Amino acid sequence: MKSLELFSGAGGMAKGLELAGFDHSAFVEFNKDACATLRLNFDPRKVYEGDIREFNFALLRGVDIVAGGPPCQPFSLGGKHKASDDSRDMFPEAIRAINVTQPRAFVFENVKGLLRQSFADYFEYIRLRLTYPESIAPTKKSWWNHLERLRALRFENYTGVKYNVQFSLINAADYGVPQKRERVVIVGTRADVNRHWTFPTVTHSEARLIWDKYVSGEYWDRFDLPKPKRKDLPQNVALRIEKLRKSYGLFPPSELPWQTVRDALRGIPEPNTAHGIPDHIFRDGARSYPGHTGSAIDLPAKTIKAGGHGVPGGENMLRYSDGRIRYFTVHEAKLIQSFPADFAVTGSWGEALRQIGNAVPVILGRTIGTQLFELVSDKRIGSVSRLGKVREPV
Repeated sequence: MKSLELFSGAGGMAKGLELAGFDHSAFVEFNKDACATLRLNFDPRKVYEGDIREFNFALLRGVDIVAGGPPCQPFSLGGKHKASDDSRDMFPEAIRAINVTQPRAFVFENVKGLLRQSFADYFEYIRLRLTYPESIAPTKKSWWNHLERLRALRFENYTGVKYNVQFSLINAADYGVPQKRERVVIVGTRADVNRHWTFPTVTHSEARLIWDKYVSGEYWDRFDLPKPKRKDLPQNVALRIEKLRKSYGLFPPSELPWQTVRDALRGIPEPNTAHGIPDHIFRDGARSYPGHTGSAIDLPAKTIKAGGHGVPGGENMLRYSDGRIRYFTVHEAKLIQSFPADFAVTGSWGEALRQIGNAVPVILGRTIGTQLFELVSDKRIGSVSRLGKVREPV
């Protein structure tokens, strides 16, 4: 099964899809450092370093899925909120890739800000363009008029290539990533795919983590740490415990516990000791102040962030249970984003954290990819010609 990676970044989604069984046909990425990272971890001959607007997607017709994360700055809560008016909005290029390659399925990831009410019309436009990728606006600036035409189309009557498009706001922690990271995931399946896409069932929960910490105590036993005393717990935690006891009785929640920073870094020596891990280098200068407190070691990490003007230390900082703080190393940030330990990320600390922060967590990519692989590998699916007619499988 072949995949095409757009806006590949460091390759988090790509690594997840590879682990799910996909074979990469190409990586399209603009940033030179990210391309260097991709070449170290994947087939360097397949990395296209350049402007996606100049990439010839006709060379890759026949790929099974298209995947990627279009730049988030036009929709980010910390950005300028220009959406379609932002020159960095690359959803039109993602849609062009779908129109030209006409894959069996696609998956795109973006920030939670995409769901804001102020972007509602443009997000609807994105979804409808992905639904009917052959319907092209006369000019980019006419998307409002084009939206009205797309709204008038009826899926059951449309004869061109079309996709069933769904989206969901997903928290990566709910799938075993040791990080609270909410992202919008958009999945489209070509109309001739005979199976219905549903987003993967949640496998991990905060409720189970609280249970393992404060009801069974298994979390602390796992690390040979003393259990906190009930009288020392914050009132809101004590109330959560009582609520859990009433809801579940003697049996714990069925999900696995959210993974914490301590889980992710288990067995990793402190960076200011002799350890021989090349990308596990101590960085001094971490400071804590209100709103800038770092990630607690016994909770999933805050969202690892890239930052438009340097890496914000509040999110990319570790806070120990005794209040000490320090910056995450590149190695630790990789593990929190669920990259393999031997995955190489190029560049300085800031550049490496930018790549890691922009990435899709590998575990999340693998989880979605595994379900997509099963769905699109159905042999009843035909192949789509340039005219949009389905040819029966040979």
